[in-house]
Amino acid sequence: MCGIAGYWSTKINENAESVLRRMTLAIAHRGPDADGAWLDIPRGVALGHRRLAIVDLTDAGRQPMCSADGRYTIVFNGEIYNFQELRQELESIGHKFRGHSDTEVMLAAFVQWGIDSSLKKFVGMFAFAVWDANEKTLTMARDRVGKKPLYYTFANGAFVFGSELKSLRAFPGLQLTIDRKALTKYLRFMYFPAPYTVYESVKKLEAAHWMTVGFRNGNVVELEKQCYWDARESQALAVSNPLDVSIEEATNRLDHLLGNAVDLRMIADVPLGAFLSGGIDSSLVVAIMQAHSKQPVRTFTIGFHEAGFNEAMHAKAVASHLGTDHTEVYLTPRETFATIPLLPEMYDEPFADPSQIPTYLVSAVARRHVTVALSGDGGDEGFCGYGRYVHALQFWKRISHVPRHIRAAVGFGVSHIPERVIDGALAPFRFLLPPTKRAGLGLKAHRHADRFASDSPESLYRHLMSYWLNPDKVVVDGSDSWVVTDRSPANIDSASFANLMMLTDTLNYLTDDILVKVDRASMAVSLEVRAPLLDHRILEFAWRLPFRYKMQGTQGKIVLREVLQKYVPKELFDRPKVGFGVPLNEWLRGPLRDWAEELLGERRLKAEGYFHPKPIRTVWAEHLAGHGEWGYRLWGVLMFQAWLERQSDLARGTAQLAKC
Repeated sequence: MCGIAGYWSTKINENAESVLRRMTLAIAHRGPDADGAWLDIPRGVALGHRRLAIVDLTDAGRQPMCSADGRYTIVFNGEIYNFQELRQELESIGHKFRGHSDTEVMLAAFVQWGIDSSLKKFVGMFAFAVWDANEKTLTMARDRVGKKPLYYTFANGAFVFGSELKSLRAFPGLQLTIDRKALTKYLRFMYFPAPYTVYESVKKLEAAHWMTVGFRNGNVVELEKQCYWDARESQALAVSNPLDVSIEEATNRLDHLLGNAVDLRMIADVPLGAFLSGGIDSSLVVAIMQAHSKQPVRTFTIGFHEAGFNEAMHAKAVASHLGTDHTEVYLTPRETFATIPLLPEMYDEPFADPSQIPTYLVSAVARRHVTVALSGDGGDEGFCGYGRYVHALQFWKRISHVPRHIRAAVGFGVSHIPERVIDGALAPFRFLLPPTKRAGLGLKAHRHADRFASDSPESLYRHLMSYWLNPDKVVVDGSDSWVVTDRSPANIDSASFANLMMLTDTLNYLTDDILVKVDRASMAVSLEVRAPLLDHRILEFAWRLPFRYKMQGTQGKIVLREVLQKYVPKELFDRPKVGFGVPLNEWLRGPLRDWAEELLGERRLKAEGYFHPKPIRTVWAEHLAGHGEWGYRLWGVLMFQAWLERQSDLARGTAQLAKC
């Protein structure tokens, strides 16, 4: 795991290496073990690398690295897990190797098969840039689900790239303007969906894509971009060729696939462990790790004193049963709150999944003991694990029998009744609801009215995944659009609807929320995190399984549960899903209230000019009064405001240095 950065510019000069060093220094946390630079001054190409040494700790594993024939030079972030198998194949046809790193195998693969064909052979997580001296082109690529990040921009005839935005900001002369269209998407989802970023001129390379740039007419320009693994096509092909197997056979085959995926991700020349929450996914990964290990596996859990957000006792029970070397740390509120000021710099652009806080904290705990940790990410998207899938299926089943024009009329009518009127009308009936459900009935009625009016399962799921339903009315000069899949038919069956939701999440929520969260939090402390359940072969297997092996009634992950029962008694994991959250609603009414009030001040919002103050102040007032639980919605605005404040501080600091 590492950090990469570089550029291709016709204006390269004697300061070229110092510019590159500034870019890599900005992401030194991603690779504290070594830094490297490669420059082709005549061509104007500069490639930089920060190394977190995991496999082949010798100098033979250092980057940038050149292929044996001198054609390719690469900077690479990630791991190719099947590199030993590929190495054997390459050696059998004459290739020789100096060391035993996966980077050297990648370069030999490019020489033998070309970049596109090699990508289809790789099993791993990666983002890389490779210079082709023969073709005079630079090619970037990301892994199939986008575990590793890659940002880029074209500016003033140059091409600039890096693992994080910090590297790009270190490149001189870039004019970075906040993208209001992208900001609108951010408010809806609480993350920036690829290829968008917070800046108009900067993009993320999409998962499972490669892009080649070259020199044309005095500028570095994009020549070609291709998707080498299309999740839509892969899922469609898998669904059209379902497996006709018993649950027992499906369980055994999945157990074998998981065993292979875990084995590959346990290859490391440094200490290795795993996150353990006590849930199905992490417990399964740890159980297989322990079954394949001669020594107790190091496992790590953090606990919270708030009972509704603490799974540490469940993790401890699983660890005790499996015999792992378990580390459990309970965090005080003071330790937790101390993380919040770090988030704008850590995530580098606004990012508003509050589980970023515990993810960073457990990463910090693990890094004290290991350099690599395995996680359980991916089980929900592959095996129908999210509770919202159940809710969406049940809701659509209830409303789809109502004619569309009636749903639209009812939805329109309810949504145009003021919330305060609905609150007043329903006030006499509040006692019929649990205390936690009595607040904000008018706003809840509006949300359900919008969902009731949905004209397709896809639009319903869009509502379920949205925090601000009309973000274009919150962002000044904002505009909103979102299309991720082909429009779904209204008469879709449950299995097809579930597949649509899982595909949507795989393409968006997984890549741009979950994996961003884990990458930035773990790399902030120089910890590599690997996710066996996101092996693309497991995803393709899951898509081929009968729906009943993934969901039955209101329970998901059926076949994952069957595999886990081979290792762990059912009573240790069979409980409602908790999630890796924090008591955000309570925090914003309590210890974080003053901090939030300062960032959400009406004058401040108006002066900065990115948000209309009224809708934000209204939601903030309702939250403080207990008329709604809008912590997550507000967190999105707060993370943008905190990020904006950090950028202003950095700009002032740069200006002061320039005067000295």
